[in-house]
Amino acid sequence: MSDTQTLTTMTYEVTGRIARITLNRPQRGNGITIDLPRELAACVELANLDPRVHVIALAGNGKGFCGGYDLAASAEGNMDGMAATAELAGTPLDPVVMARNHDPHGVWDPALDWQMMSRNVRGFMSLFHGDKPVVCKVHGFCVAGGTDMALCSDLLVIEDTAKIGYPPARVWGVPTTGMWVHRIGLERAKRLLYTGDCLSGREAVEWGLAIECAPRAELDARFEALLERIARVPVNQLVMHKLMCNQTVMAQGLYTTQAMSIYFDGVARHTREGYAFQERAMQAGFKQAVRDRDEPFGDAGPSTFKG
Repeated sequence: MSDTQTLTTMTYEVTGRIARITLNRPQRGNGITIDLPRELAACVELANLDPRVHVIALAGNGKGFCGGYDLAASAEGNMDGMAATAELAGTPLDPVVMARNHDPHGVWDPALDWQMMSRNVRGFMSLFHGDKPVVCKVHGFCVAGGTDMALCSDLLVIEDTAKIGYPPARVWGVPTTGMWVHRIGLERAKRLLYTGDCLSGREAVEWGLAIECAPRAELDARFEALLERIARVPVNQLVMHKLMCNQTVMAQGLYTTQAMSIYFDGVARHTREGYAFQERAMQAGFKQAVRDRDEPFGDAGPSTFKG
């Protein structure tokens, strides 16, 4: 993609030595769509190939960074409407949507599910594999699939009261990029995934997930200050540092972890509990199904856990 005017889920611009990728569907909480991972990878490649760019800034417009996959229609069983809308728009509905969110009484193809979802993961991982450092700014919320982008970035600057985590760990999801253990360690990753609890921005810094946090009024200034400092370093130095650091993660078996994570995420949608969640979404709507899922936990988060 060389024409950024064709972007539908984000914007891309270069200011000085900084390439800025901004998720831009604020009316839907910057929810992940069919196009988002592909557009993300294309924007990262534009930055890779631009000799002016030293660092990539990833952020989101609206009330929060990203609320995860835009699954309301599929979870509520409105796939026919989605398919018809996509056809009228000249964009066939991605098979991954059909494969992952099939009628609970239908047939699920796990190979097709893995094949298609792995392409989304490759889109998110473009942030990890891209030549230049990626600094992600999170405000408001970054939950579910939105954490894939934040965790695949190199550094995270977060609002102190922002919410970040993977609530679908409770039912209907497994984080497909498998980055949690690599970012915060085994026991803390288990603590989050065994409960689906979220961290505040302050906790994210304490746990080593984010590099710094700030109140909303100061967040942009802190984000820009870090970007500017990184941008002063020669591109060749930045490329070498990123390659060297990332080799440690690859040696820990990230590819194997991701293969299992992608497959298990599909499985999670086709368990008895996964079907029950989708049936509830069909009856009462996706938001109510999520409320029903999370209500027993009280969404207290790990703030009460001092381990």
